[in-house]
Order: sequence, then structure tokens, then C-alpha cells
Amino acid sequence: MDEVAVIEDAAAAEASLDPMRSRLLAELVQPGSATSLAAKVGLARQKVNYHLRTLERHGLVELVEERKKGNVTERVMQATAASFVISPTALSAVQPDPARSPDRLSARWLLALAAQLVRDVGTLITGAAKAQKRVATFAIDGEVRFASAADRAAFAEELAQCVTTLVGKYHDESAAGGRDHRLIVAVHPSVNGKKEH
Repeated sequence: MDEVAVIEDAAAAEASLDPMRSRLLAELVQPGSATSLAAKVGLARQKVNYHLRTLERHGLVELVEERKKGNVTERVMQATAASFVISPTALSAVQPDPARSPDRLSARWLLALAAQLVRDVGTLITGAAKAQKRVATFAIDGEVRFASAADRAAFAEELAQCVTTLVGKYHDESAAGGRDHRLIVAVHPSVNGKKEH
């Protein structure tokens, strides 16, 4: 089971967003049968089977075991990942395009960049899984507390200068066999449940 899987297909996204199917996916982090799941979610076994078949058809759950119980074969299923992310590719006609209105200070532009990041990394993960390879990535996640808006602006300017210097140092347009890498650096207010004043 993967830790995170990317849903790129619109029909699979739709199937995963159904509240009952979403709950079944959460329950199926551990293997389960329609009978055991029916008791947990309060649905008839036949209804659970219907939802499981839909999830299986879209590659969101998979068969891990078949058990014979008298004349019945019980299918034990498991989610293909512990969690799922829906790629903007699933909404191809309306997916965000950061090139439409680039603005370093716009939260909506940042959101479009984040959507592009999910789409691109999802595509890389899917391709790497098919090729049975790993994707070479690097990420930093942290928090900084600014005393003032002026400090935040100064930090952003200094960060931009540092990144520009590093890119200038390592970027080699003429490198034979080189591979382009995308770099996204973002700063946004933390969402931590506290009310900001």
C-alpha cells in the first residue's frame, strides 16, 4: 500500500468523493470484507459490495485475499493507498493555470502553483511507479514568525535574492544529459486553528 496516491482520472475522483465510498476507503487502510465493513458503516452488505466494486473498478481498492465460507467466497479488500490526493488533471477543462496571471503576491496565484505542483508530481509518481523507479525530489517545510509586515516583506525579498543567486550558480542551460527541475518556494500564513488578528 502506498502512503499517498494521486487520482488523475475524473471518474475515479468522482467515485472517491462519494461520502460512503470515502468512508470505506478510510476503513480499508486495514483489509476488510463487505461483511465486516457493513457492520462498521451501517449499510447492508450488498450495498457495501456495490461501493467496493466501484472503488475497485477505479483502482482505489484491491483484492488481497479470498476466503471460502461454505458456498460463499468472501473477498477481502484493501485501499491501494493510505490517503489520496485528487490531481487538477481530473478537472482538465478547468484546472488552474499559473501562467494566466502570474503575481508573486497573489494567494490565488500561489494556489494555482500548488495545483500545478500536485499535477506535475502526481504525473511523476504515476510514471515512476510504472517504471518501478523513485522520483528525485526535495522539499522543505517549516514555519517562521514575523514581528511585522515589513519584516515579512524583507524576508521575501532576501529569500528571492538567495534563490536567484543559487539558481544562477547551478543552472546550466547547455548541460548535455541535464534534466530540468521545477522550483517553487512559497510563504503563506499558517493555518493552525488560532484566530489571526
